Amino acid sequence: MRDIVFTRSSGWIPNVIREKGEPKLLLAAGADANHEPRVFTVPISEAHLAVIQEDLARHLLLWSALLPLCEAAGTRGRLDENAAVALLDPILLAPPEDVDALFRRIPWDSSRLVAHGATIGLLERGQVCGAMRAATEEANEKRAQEHHANRRRAQRGAVLGPLDAAILTYTGQYLHGATVPRRTPDAVDPALLPQVLRVIATAEQACAGMRIGLDPRRGHRATDKRDWERLAATVDAAVRRAYPALAGDAVRTVSLLMCSEAAHRAGDTPVEDDEADLGKTALTFTDDKDGERKWLRGGPRTASAEFWEFVADRSAGDNEVFTIEDEELGEGIQLHFYADSIARITTVRNGDAGSDPQYQVEYSLVDGIGGYRTLVSAFVRGGCAALDGHGPWMSDVAEFERARRGSTAR
Repeated sequence: MRDIVFTRSSGWIPNVIREKGEPKLLLAAGADANHEPRVFTVPISEAHLAVIQEDLARHLLLWSALLPLCEAAGTRGRLDENAAVALLDPILLAPPEDVDALFRRIPWDSSRLVAHGATIGLLERGQVCGAMRAATEEANEKRAQEHHANRRRAQRGAVLGPLDAAILTYTGQYLHGATVPRRTPDAVDPALLPQVLRVIATAEQACAGMRIGLDPRRGHRATDKRDWERLAATVDAAVRRAYPALAGDAVRTVSLLMCSEAAHRAGDTPVEDDEADLGKTALTFTDDKDGERKWLRGGPRTASAEFWEFVADRSAGDNEVFTIEDEELGEGIQLHFYADSIARITTVRNGDAGSDPQYQVEYSLVDGIGGYRTLVSAFVRGGCAALDGHGPWMSDVAEFERARRGSTAR
């Protein structure tokens, strides 16, 4: 049976309990296979309990030193109790200078100390006891997150000035670079906000009119990688030219903000019906997995829009060949997404008296999803003949393969 002997106001700071009359430190740390915190106990003496009750700083220092041992236990391993017990006297009962020396030799979790008010400069100089004079029972997790983010930047040599930090704060990426950027002006120091907004305005002017299209080869909301890279490069160049002193992190977060907003607009924009002249009356769409869809003129959507919807529904890593066929005219195109290529197929002679029909097959390279869209629209408007100006077209397979390998090499 466990009786709680001592606890602090912050729920995560280790408690002291008694089991069979013996005091033990109880702490939750690490995670099990279900990502739930694991619970560990460490036997302590009455002298240790007295210090834990009276000295918040020593209590927190002990916690920070035990956490790496808990992490080392993994999802199901046992806590190294001997190592844990060996920390008790040196942290709770030794003079401050000895505690400082110990913390220069052992692993410890600085984030917990920073969250509870430790003076960061003293921590970084190894003066842990002095740093904990400002300790508080209540945790400030944002302070710990900021410290962790700054350490990560320092490790890769990134130095932020006040404007750099303000821009990252504006986009919500100061703490976590993986966060989707957004506009949070209220989070920025009002004295720096006008400068931040001028940087953002420079980026907006640079990419005005640019868009990021969808790439149905990768699903319904996937965006065109080349459009993204083109917009990012444009913004990056403009911001660096106007503000050469900005850190790379600040420039990248502005570019990412512009790209993310453009991509969001693309995802909310209906697929364009881009055939000016609906030259086809009926088409069949197929893929490499026996998928098929019929399109007839007069329906709610044009052929191009319907085809790209079919691609977004069906495209996958093992399904990258799609065909548009006009059975009445005996012609079609086959898109090879895996090879950035296309084939146009025309019937030279229909089969009769049991003979097979004869086809002319010509190949061409395709420049990204934009190139595919142009070719599909041209075929829908005017069939294979409308593709003449979008070549070169090669009927010799060996010649085409040489051209494709040369393009890939570049």
